[in-house]
Amino acid sequence: MYTLPFKAPDYKYSMTSVTPVSFENTAIAFASKSDAELFKMYTLFATMNNNFLVKTGGKLVSKAFRWNLPVKFLIKPTIFSHFCGGENLLECNKVIQELAQANIGTILDYSVEGENDENSFDATYKEILATIEKAHRSKNIPFSVFKVTGIADAILLKKVQDKEPLNPTEEQAFNRAYNRVNTICERAHRYAVRVFIDAEESWFQETIDRLAIDMMTRYNQEQVIVYNTYQLYRQDRLDVLRKDYEDAVAGSYWLGAKLVRGAYLEKEARVAQEKGYPNPINPSKAATDKLFNDAMVFCLEHLDRIAFCAGTHNEESCYLLLKLMAQYNIPPNDFRVYFAQLYGMSDNLSYNLAHAGYNVAKYVPYGPVEAVLPYLLRRADENTAIAGQSSREFNLIKKEMERRKKVKTTTK
Repeated sequence: MYTLPFKAPDYKYSMTSVTPVSFENTAIAFASKSDAELFKMYTLFATMNNNFLVKTGGKLVSKAFRWNLPVKFLIKPTIFSHFCGGENLLECNKVIQELAQANIGTILDYSVEGENDENSFDATYKEILATIEKAHRSKNIPFSVFKVTGIADAILLKKVQDKEPLNPTEEQAFNRAYNRVNTICERAHRYAVRVFIDAEESWFQETIDRLAIDMMTRYNQEQVIVYNTYQLYRQDRLDVLRKDYEDAVAGSYWLGAKLVRGAYLEKEARVAQEKGYPNPINPSKAATDKLFNDAMVFCLEHLDRIAFCAGTHNEESCYLLLKLMAQYNIPPNDFRVYFAQLYGMSDNLSYNLAHAGYNVAKYVPYGPVEAVLPYLLRRADENTAIAGQSSREFNLIKKEMERRKKVKTTTK
Protein backbone atom coordinates (compact mmCIF):
# COMPACT_ATOMS: atom_id res chain seq x y z
CA MET A 1 0.00 0.00 0.00
CA TYR A 2 1.15 3.53 -0.78
CA THR A 3 1.38 6.14 1.95
CA LEU A 4 -0.11 9.58 1.72
CA PRO A 5 2.43 12.39 2.11
CA PHE A 6 0.97 13.39 5.46
CA LYS A 7 3.09 15.26 7.92
CA ALA A 8 2.30 15.07 11.60
CA PRO A 9 0.94 18.42 12.79
CA ASP A 10 3.30 20.67 14.69
CA TYR A 11 1.34 22.19 17.56
CA LYS A 12 4.18 24.62 18.26
CA TYR A 13 3.36 26.24 14.93
CA SER A 14 3.18 30.03 15.16
CA MET A 15 0.08 31.51 13.53
CA THR A 16 1.80 34.90 13.38
CA SER A 17 3.50 33.72 10.21
CA VAL A 18 0.20 33.00 8.42
CA THR A 19 -0.57 35.19 5.41
CA PRO A 20 -3.69 37.32 5.97
CA VAL A 21 -6.60 36.43 3.67
CA SER A 22 -8.95 38.88 1.99
CA PHE A 23 -11.65 37.55 -0.32
CA GLU A 24 -11.84 41.02 -1.86
CA ASN A 25 -8.38 40.65 -3.40
CA THR A 26 -9.27 40.26 -7.06
CA ALA A 27 -5.65 40.56 -8.23
CA ILE A 28 -4.94 37.18 -6.63
CA ALA A 29 -8.37 35.72 -7.44
CA PHE A 30 -8.02 36.31 -11.18
CA ALA A 31 -4.25 36.24 -11.60
CA SER A 32 -4.50 33.20 -13.89
CA LYS A 33 -6.97 34.91 -16.23
CA SER A 34 -5.97 36.98 -19.24
CA ASP A 35 -7.91 40.13 -20.11
CA ALA A 36 -9.77 38.19 -22.80
CA GLU A 37 -10.66 35.38 -20.39
CA LEU A 38 -11.83 37.91 -17.83
CA PHE A 39 -14.09 39.59 -20.37
CA LYS A 40 -15.51 36.19 -21.33
CA MET A 41 -16.34 35.54 -17.66
CA TYR A 42 -17.84 39.03 -17.41
CA THR A 43 -20.18 38.26 -20.31
CA LEU A 44 -21.15 34.85 -18.94
CA PHE A 45 -22.07 36.07 -15.46
CA ALA A 46 -23.83 39.11 -16.87
CA THR A 47 -26.03 36.65 -18.75
CA MET A 48 -26.61 34.51 -15.65
CA ASN A 49 -27.77 37.61 -13.80
CA ASN A 50 -30.81 37.54 -16.09
CA ASN A 51 -33.25 34.93 -14.78
CA PHE A 52 -35.36 35.01 -17.95
CA LEU A 53 -32.38 34.33 -20.20
CA VAL A 54 -31.21 31.45 -17.99
CA LYS A 55 -34.62 29.75 -17.86
CA THR A 56 -35.46 30.28 -21.53
CA GLY A 57 -31.97 29.56 -22.82
CA GLY A 58 -31.71 26.39 -20.76
CA LYS A 59 -34.93 24.99 -22.18
CA LEU A 60 -33.91 25.86 -25.73
CA VAL A 61 -30.49 24.25 -25.38
CA SER A 62 -32.01 21.07 -23.92
CA LYS A 63 -34.44 20.84 -26.84
CA ALA A 64 -31.66 21.50 -29.33
CA PHE A 65 -29.63 18.56 -28.03
CA ARG A 66 -32.71 16.30 -28.03
CA TRP A 67 -33.35 17.25 -31.65
CA ASN A 68 -29.67 16.69 -32.53
CA LEU A 69 -29.23 20.31 -33.61
CA PRO A 70 -25.58 21.50 -33.95
CA VAL A 71 -25.34 23.66 -30.81
CA LYS A 72 -22.34 21.96 -29.18
CA PHE A 73 -19.98 24.44 -30.87
CA LEU A 74 -21.75 27.22 -28.94
CA ILE A 75 -21.92 25.48 -25.57
CA LYS A 76 -18.43 23.96 -25.29
CA PRO A 77 -16.35 27.18 -25.52
CA THR A 78 -18.73 29.15 -23.27
CA ILE A 79 -20.61 27.78 -20.25
CA PHE A 80 -19.07 24.29 -20.60
CA SER A 81 -15.46 25.49 -20.61
CA HIS A 82 -16.16 27.79 -17.67
CA PHE A 83 -17.66 25.15 -15.36
CA CYS A 84 -16.09 21.91 -16.69
CA GLY A 85 -12.60 20.55 -17.23
CA GLY A 86 -13.24 18.84 -20.55
CA GLU A 87 -15.09 16.00 -22.20
CA ASN A 88 -12.63 13.36 -21.02
CA LEU A 89 -9.73 12.91 -18.61
CA LEU A 90 -7.13 13.92 -21.18
CA GLU A 91 -8.86 17.24 -21.88
CA CYS A 92 -8.86 17.96 -18.13
CA ASN A 93 -5.06 18.18 -18.02
CA LYS A 94 -5.05 21.86 -18.96
CA VAL A 95 -7.33 22.79 -16.06
CA ILE A 96 -5.41 20.55 -13.65
CA GLN A 97 -2.16 22.35 -14.52
CA GLU A 98 -3.79 25.78 -14.41
CA LEU A 99 -5.09 25.16 -10.89
CA ALA A 100 -1.82 23.56 -9.78
CA GLN A 101 0.09 26.72 -10.68
CA ALA A 102 -1.95 28.44 -7.98
CA ASN A 103 -1.45 25.54 -5.52
CA ILE A 104 -5.07 24.45 -5.94
CA GLY A 105 -5.84 20.74 -6.22
CA THR A 106 -8.30 19.21 -8.65
CA ILE A 107 -11.17 16.87 -7.77
CA LEU A 108 -12.18 15.14 -11.00
CA ASP A 109 -15.95 14.68 -10.97
CA TYR A 110 -17.41 12.50 -13.72
CA SER A 111 -20.71 14.35 -14.02
CA VAL A 112 -22.48 12.21 -16.59
CA GLU A 113 -26.03 11.38 -15.55
CA GLY A 114 -26.50 8.16 -17.49
CA GLU A 115 -29.28 5.66 -17.91
CA ASN A 116 -30.37 3.70 -14.86
CA ASP A 117 -29.12 0.29 -16.01
CA GLU A 118 -26.25 -2.10 -15.39
CA ASN A 119 -24.34 -1.09 -18.52
CA SER A 120 -24.41 2.55 -17.46
CA PHE A 121 -23.40 1.65 -13.90
CA ASP A 122 -20.45 -0.38 -15.17
CA ALA A 123 -19.31 2.42 -17.50
CA THR A 124 -19.43 4.99 -14.68
CA TYR A 125 -17.67 2.57 -12.31
CA LYS A 126 -14.80 2.14 -14.79
CA GLU A 127 -14.54 5.92 -15.23
CA ILE A 128 -14.31 6.45 -11.46
CA LEU A 129 -11.51 3.89 -11.28
CA ALA A 130 -9.77 5.81 -14.06
CA THR A 131 -9.93 9.03 -12.01
CA ILE A 132 -8.32 7.20 -9.09
CA GLU A 133 -5.56 5.92 -11.37
CA LYS A 134 -4.99 9.47 -12.63
CA ALA A 135 -4.98 10.87 -9.08
CA HIS A 136 -2.46 8.21 -8.08
CA ARG A 137 -0.10 9.48 -10.79
CA SER A 138 -0.57 13.18 -10.05
CA LYS A 139 0.26 15.17 -6.94
CA ASN A 140 -2.21 17.79 -8.19
CA ILE A 141 -5.30 15.60 -7.70
CA PRO A 142 -5.79 15.15 -3.93
CA PHE A 143 -9.25 13.51 -4.09
CA SER A 144 -11.52 11.41 -6.26
CA VAL A 145 -15.30 11.46 -5.91
CA PHE A 146 -18.37 9.48 -6.87
CA LYS A 147 -22.13 9.34 -6.39
CA VAL A 148 -23.52 5.97 -5.37
CA THR A 149 -26.47 6.45 -7.75
CA GLY A 150 -23.95 6.57 -10.59
CA ILE A 151 -23.20 2.89 -9.94
CA ALA A 152 -26.40 1.66 -8.23
CA ASP A 153 -30.17 1.87 -8.73
CA ALA A 154 -31.71 4.59 -6.52
CA ILE A 155 -34.95 2.60 -6.20
CA LEU A 156 -32.98 -0.36 -4.90
CA LEU A 157 -31.11 1.86 -2.42
CA LYS A 158 -34.46 3.13 -1.13
CA LYS A 159 -35.81 -0.40 -0.70
CA VAL A 160 -32.75 -1.32 1.34
CA GLN A 161 -33.22 1.78 3.51
CA ASP A 162 -36.90 0.99 4.01
CA LYS A 163 -35.95 -2.59 4.97
CA GLU A 164 -38.16 -4.00 2.24
CA PRO A 165 -37.35 -7.58 1.23
CA LEU A 166 -35.39 -7.93 -1.99
CA ASN A 167 -36.12 -10.60 -4.53
CA PRO A 168 -33.18 -12.70 -5.82
CA THR A 169 -32.65 -10.44 -8.85
CA GLU A 170 -32.59 -7.35 -6.63
CA GLU A 171 -30.22 -9.01 -4.18
CA GLN A 172 -27.83 -9.75 -7.02
CA ALA A 173 -28.08 -6.15 -8.26
CA PHE A 174 -27.40 -4.77 -4.77
CA ASN A 175 -24.42 -7.11 -4.35
CA ARG A 176 -23.01 -5.84 -7.65
CA ALA A 177 -23.49 -2.26 -6.47
CA TYR A 178 -21.80 -3.05 -3.15
CA ASN A 179 -18.88 -4.66 -4.94
CA ARG A 180 -18.46 -1.60 -7.16
CA VAL A 181 -18.33 0.68 -4.11
CA ASN A 182 -15.91 -1.66 -2.36
CA THR A 183 -13.60 -1.98 -5.36
CA ILE A 184 -13.48 1.81 -5.79
CA CYS A 185 -12.55 2.30 -2.12
CA GLU A 186 -10.11 -0.62 -2.16
CA ARG A 187 -8.35 0.85 -5.20
CA ALA A 188 -8.25 4.25 -3.50
CA HIS A 189 -6.77 2.60 -0.40
CA ARG A 190 -4.19 0.69 -2.44
CA TYR A 191 -3.02 3.89 -4.14
CA ALA A 192 -3.53 6.18 -1.12
CA VAL A 193 -5.98 8.38 -3.00
CA ARG A 194 -8.64 9.99 -0.82
CA VAL A 195 -12.18 9.55 -2.13
CA PHE A 196 -15.41 11.44 -1.41
CA ILE A 197 -18.75 9.62 -1.41
CA ASP A 198 -21.30 12.28 -2.32
CA ALA A 199 -24.52 12.80 -0.37
CA GLU A 200 -27.86 12.39 -2.12
CA GLU A 201 -31.60 12.38 -1.37
CA SER A 202 -32.73 11.59 2.19
CA TRP A 203 -34.95 8.63 1.22
CA PHE A 204 -31.87 6.53 0.46
CA GLN A 205 -29.08 8.50 2.18
CA GLU A 206 -29.02 6.13 5.14
CA THR A 207 -28.09 3.31 2.76
CA ILE A 208 -25.23 5.45 1.43
CA ASP A 209 -24.20 6.31 4.99
CA ARG A 210 -24.00 2.63 5.92
CA LEU A 211 -21.93 1.89 2.83
CA ALA A 212 -19.58 4.79 3.65
CA ILE A 213 -19.09 3.74 7.26
CA ASP A 214 -18.48 0.15 6.16
CA MET A 215 -15.79 1.39 3.75
CA MET A 216 -14.20 3.54 6.47
CA THR A 217 -13.98 0.62 8.88
CA ARG A 218 -12.13 -1.31 6.17
CA TYR A 219 -9.90 1.33 4.62
CA ASN A 220 -9.44 4.18 7.14
CA GLN A 221 -7.56 2.24 9.78
CA GLU A 222 -4.09 3.71 9.15
CA GLN A 223 -5.02 6.97 7.43
CA VAL A 224 -8.07 8.74 6.05
CA ILE A 225 -9.07 7.45 2.62
CA VAL A 226 -12.87 7.39 2.47
CA TYR A 227 -14.98 10.49 3.22
CA ASN A 228 -18.74 10.57 3.66
CA THR A 229 -20.66 13.76 2.85
CA TYR A 230 -22.88 15.57 5.36
CA GLN A 231 -25.54 17.91 3.97
CA LEU A 232 -26.02 20.39 6.80
CA TYR A 233 -29.28 21.74 5.46
CA ARG A 234 -30.74 18.58 7.00
CA GLN A 235 -31.71 19.01 10.64
CA ASP A 236 -30.21 15.70 11.80
CA ARG A 237 -26.80 15.78 10.12
CA LEU A 238 -24.77 17.23 12.98
CA ASP A 239 -26.12 14.52 15.28
CA VAL A 240 -25.20 11.92 12.66
CA LEU A 241 -21.69 13.42 12.39
CA ARG A 242 -21.25 13.19 16.17
CA LYS A 243 -22.44 9.60 16.25
CA ASP A 244 -20.13 8.68 13.35
CA TYR A 245 -17.21 10.20 15.25
CA GLU A 246 -18.03 8.12 18.33
CA ASP A 247 -18.15 4.99 16.17
CA ALA A 248 -14.81 5.90 14.58
CA VAL A 249 -13.20 6.28 18.00
CA ALA A 250 -14.67 2.96 19.14
CA GLY A 251 -13.54 1.26 15.94
CA SER A 252 -10.12 2.92 15.85
CA TYR A 253 -10.48 4.27 12.31
CA TRP A 254 -10.43 7.74 10.77
CA LEU A 255 -13.70 9.52 10.06
CA GLY A 256 -13.54 11.36 6.73
CA ALA A 257 -16.17 14.11 6.54
CA LYS A 258 -17.03 16.42 3.68
CA LEU A 259 -19.27 19.21 4.93
CA VAL A 260 -21.68 20.90 2.53
CA ARG A 261 -24.90 22.83 2.90
CA GLY A 262 -26.90 20.68 0.46
CA ALA A 263 -28.09 20.23 -3.09
CA TYR A 264 -31.68 18.93 -3.10
CA LEU A 265 -33.60 21.52 -1.08
CA GLU A 266 -36.64 21.99 -3.33
CA LYS A 267 -36.90 18.29 -4.13
CA GLU A 268 -36.70 17.31 -0.45
CA ALA A 269 -39.47 19.76 0.49
CA ARG A 270 -41.70 18.65 -2.38
CA VAL A 271 -41.36 14.93 -1.68
CA ALA A 272 -41.92 15.43 2.06
CA GLN A 273 -45.15 17.28 1.31
CA GLU A 274 -46.29 14.67 -1.22
CA LYS A 275 -45.52 11.75 1.11
CA GLY A 276 -46.87 13.47 4.23
CA TYR A 277 -43.79 13.33 6.44
CA PRO A 278 -41.93 16.22 8.15
CA ASN A 279 -39.55 18.15 5.92
CA PRO A 280 -36.01 17.08 6.93
CA ILE A 281 -34.59 20.45 5.81
CA ASN A 282 -33.84 23.28 8.23
CA PRO A 283 -36.58 25.93 8.46
CA SER A 284 -34.27 28.76 7.34
CA LYS A 285 -30.96 29.51 5.68
CA ALA A 286 -29.74 30.98 8.96
CA ALA A 287 -30.38 27.64 10.67
CA THR A 288 -28.43 25.83 7.94
CA ASP A 289 -25.55 28.30 8.22
CA LYS A 290 -25.42 27.75 11.98
CA LEU A 291 -25.48 23.98 11.62
CA PHE A 292 -22.73 24.08 8.99
CA ASN A 293 -20.55 26.27 11.20
CA ASP A 294 -21.26 24.10 14.24
CA ALA A 295 -20.16 21.06 12.23
CA MET A 296 -16.87 22.78 11.35
CA VAL A 297 -16.29 23.56 15.03
CA PHE A 298 -17.01 19.95 15.97
CA CYS A 299 -14.56 18.64 13.38
CA LEU A 300 -11.82 21.04 14.47
CA GLU A 301 -12.31 20.03 18.09
CA HIS A 302 -11.95 16.35 17.17
CA LEU A 303 -9.04 16.26 14.74
CA ASP A 304 -7.67 13.36 16.74
CA ARG A 305 -9.93 11.14 14.65
CA ILE A 306 -11.49 13.38 11.95
CA ALA A 307 -10.19 14.76 8.66
CA PHE A 308 -12.66 17.03 6.92
CA CYS A 309 -13.27 19.16 3.88
CA ALA A 310 -15.37 22.33 4.08
CA GLY A 311 -17.16 22.42 0.75
CA THR A 312 -18.52 25.94 0.76
CA HIS A 313 -18.88 29.12 -1.28
CA ASN A 314 -19.91 31.05 1.82
CA GLU A 315 -17.37 33.72 2.72
CA GLU A 316 -18.48 33.99 6.34
CA SER A 317 -17.99 30.26 6.89
CA CYS A 318 -14.54 30.43 5.30
CA TYR A 319 -13.51 33.36 7.49
CA LEU A 320 -14.84 31.51 10.53
CA LEU A 321 -12.80 28.43 9.69
CA LEU A 322 -9.67 30.57 9.27
CA LYS A 323 -10.34 32.17 12.65
CA LEU A 324 -10.91 28.80 14.31
CA MET A 325 -7.76 27.31 12.81
CA ALA A 326 -5.79 30.21 14.26
CA GLN A 327 -7.56 29.82 17.59
CA TYR A 328 -6.72 26.10 17.74
CA ASN A 329 -3.22 26.73 16.43
CA ILE A 330 -3.77 24.54 13.37
CA PRO A 331 -1.36 25.33 10.52
CA PRO A 332 -2.87 26.18 7.11
CA ASN A 333 -1.43 23.07 5.45
CA ASP A 334 -2.62 20.56 8.07
CA PHE A 335 -3.70 17.51 6.02
CA ARG A 336 -6.88 17.11 8.08
CA VAL A 337 -8.45 20.38 6.91
CA TYR A 338 -9.39 21.21 3.31
CA PHE A 339 -11.45 23.89 1.60
CA ALA A 340 -13.28 23.10 -1.65
CA GLN A 341 -15.29 25.05 -4.22
CA LEU A 342 -16.73 24.28 -7.64
CA TYR A 343 -14.63 25.03 -10.69
CA GLY A 344 -15.80 28.25 -12.31
CA MET A 345 -17.19 29.70 -9.10
CA SER A 346 -15.84 31.61 -6.09
CA ASP A 347 -12.28 32.05 -7.36
CA ASN A 348 -11.96 34.85 -4.83
CA LEU A 349 -12.16 32.17 -2.12
CA SER A 350 -10.11 29.40 -3.72
CA TYR A 351 -7.20 31.45 -5.03
CA ASN A 352 -6.84 33.69 -1.97
CA LEU A 353 -6.96 30.72 0.41
CA ALA A 354 -4.39 28.80 -1.64
CA HIS A 355 -2.17 31.89 -1.90
CA ALA A 356 -2.13 32.04 1.90
CA GLY A 357 -1.04 28.40 2.13
CA TYR A 358 -4.33 26.68 2.98
CA ASN A 359 -5.32 23.33 1.47
CA VAL A 360 -7.75 24.05 -1.37
CA ALA A 361 -9.27 21.94 -4.13
CA LYS A 362 -11.73 22.61 -6.91
CA TYR A 363 -14.46 20.22 -7.99
CA VAL A 364 -13.86 19.89 -11.74
CA PRO A 365 -16.76 18.17 -13.54
CA TYR A 366 -16.07 16.52 -16.88
CA GLY A 367 -17.81 14.39 -19.50
CA PRO A 368 -19.36 14.73 -22.97
CA VAL A 369 -21.07 18.11 -23.39
CA GLU A 370 -24.52 16.69 -24.04
CA ALA A 371 -24.25 14.30 -21.07
CA VAL A 372 -23.05 17.01 -18.67
CA LEU A 373 -25.76 19.45 -19.78
CA PRO A 374 -28.06 18.76 -16.77
CA TYR A 375 -25.16 19.69 -14.47
CA LEU A 376 -24.49 22.89 -16.42
CA LEU A 377 -28.12 23.97 -16.32
CA ARG A 378 -28.21 23.40 -12.55
CA ARG A 379 -25.11 25.59 -12.14
CA ALA A 380 -26.77 28.36 -14.16
CA ASP A 381 -30.00 28.01 -12.16
CA GLU A 382 -28.16 28.00 -8.83
CA ASN A 383 -26.12 31.07 -9.71
CA THR A 384 -29.38 32.83 -10.59
CA ALA A 385 -31.40 31.49 -7.66
CA ILE A 386 -28.86 31.93 -4.85
CA ALA A 387 -29.32 35.44 -3.59
CA GLY A 388 -26.57 37.60 -5.00
CA GLN A 389 -24.36 34.72 -6.22
CA SER A 390 -24.20 35.78 -9.87
CA SER A 391 -24.08 39.42 -8.87
CA ARG A 392 -21.25 38.71 -6.46
CA GLU A 393 -19.23 36.87 -9.11
CA PHE A 394 -20.07 39.53 -11.71
CA ASN A 395 -19.09 42.43 -9.45
CA LEU A 396 -15.76 40.85 -8.51
CA ILE A 397 -14.93 40.33 -12.18
CA LYS A 398 -15.92 43.90 -12.95
CA LYS A 399 -13.80 45.11 -10.04
CA GLU A 400 -10.74 43.28 -11.41
CA MET A 401 -11.32 44.65 -14.92
CA GLU A 402 -11.43 48.17 -13.48
CA ARG A 403 -8.31 47.52 -11.40
CA ARG A 404 -6.38 46.37 -14.46
CA LYS A 405 -7.54 49.38 -16.41
CA LYS A 406 -6.22 51.69 -13.66
CA VAL A 407 -2.90 49.83 -13.56
CA LYS A 408 -2.47 50.19 -17.32
CA THR A 409 -3.38 53.88 -17.15
CA THR A 410 -0.93 54.68 -14.36
CA THR A 411 1.92 52.76 -15.98
CA LYS A 412 1.64 54.54 -19.33
